[in-house]
Amino acid sequence: MRIVLAPDSFKESMTAAEAAQAMAVGVRRVIPEAALDLVPMADGGEGTMRVLADALGGAVVEAAAHDALGGQIAAPYGYVENRQLAIIEMAAASGLAMIPPARRDVATASTFGTGEVIRDALDRGARHFIIGIGGSATNDAGAGMATALGVRFLDQAGAELPFGGAALAQLASIDITELDGRLTDCRFEVACDVDNPLLGPAGASVVFGPQKGATPELVTQLDRALTRWADVVEPAIGRVVRDLPGAGAAGGLGAGLAAFISTATFRPGVEIVMDTLHLADHVRGADWVFTGEGSIDFQTLHGKVPWGVLQVANSVGVPVIMFGGAVTAEASVLLSAGAVALVPIVRRVQSIGDALTSGPSNLADAVEMTTRLITYSAKI
Repeated sequence: MRIVLAPDSFKESMTAAEAAQAMAVGVRRVIPEAALDLVPMADGGEGTMRVLADALGGAVVEAAAHDALGGQIAAPYGYVENRQLAIIEMAAASGLAMIPPARRDVATASTFGTGEVIRDALDRGARHFIIGIGGSATNDAGAGMATALGVRFLDQAGAELPFGGAALAQLASIDITELDGRLTDCRFEVACDVDNPLLGPAGASVVFGPQKGATPELVTQLDRALTRWADVVEPAIGRVVRDLPGAGAAGGLGAGLAAFISTATFRPGVEIVMDTLHLADHVRGADWVFTGEGSIDFQTLHGKVPWGVLQVANSVGVPVIMFGGAVTAEASVLLSAGAVALVPIVRRVQSIGDALTSGPSNLADAVEMTTRLITYSAKI
């Protein structure tokens, strides 16, 4: 029997690789000789860099950079030398989680560090980039990133603007003559799971600003500042980016990437990961696919790993079983979409802390029981 083990991470409990190993332990208790294909997965968010770097034989390297408020950091990213591929999570440099709550300031937060990481990867030889743009502390339409790559954002007097989205209200012109020319020879895949535009009620400032501490007054100020950014930048680059699906992601970093990196394309993160890892080739001809994540719920249908794995497996006629730290009632829609079973891994009453700590053993036990049912049914 050949089984593909393709889970996402179980947040705060185990990485995707650890989850796949736990699944393998459970299967081998029942079928020691099973052919197991471990394909740890990710959806473009946290953990994607490590999953892809490990799977492709790359290394995790560090770039000297700055966090969203200007503190010096060493930002990790993945680099696969034989593919000239850099795998960057913008949150590693410009992430909200890196800034203590008491110090967060979305008005002045900058994506400059993300640009520094891109520049470091260019210096290392990267010409293919996969960039995850979730979890930002910023709302600057990627102005900081673009500054690190050579763009100048100027006020009416020709002075460079300070960092942060609020300062963009004073933007009068941009100078792109020093934009890093290597970017034109690069391929950028942007892992983006939202379709928000840059501006307005569904835009970066209104939807995501409050999550970063913006008051209603500051939200209005930031939306006006990003409108000014669009009014100045779009004529200078010769195309409209404000309404692109995903332009509002990561505080408008989506718009900045689209504006200053002409080769940037936007796709759901799980699709990028599945294509990069050639998941369909792994699944084709398998007897079963086991996948899972921390919570199997209605959100699983919106770009999460188990949903993506299910689509691939359905396309080649391989049955799928999903495992979750929790499985909610509304997740039953996944059964109608083709999943064979949704299996919660917690078998007894536990505190959240205990459940997280015992996640690998719970997952191994759940997979063992499921495998026993599969092998018994095959004998009937």
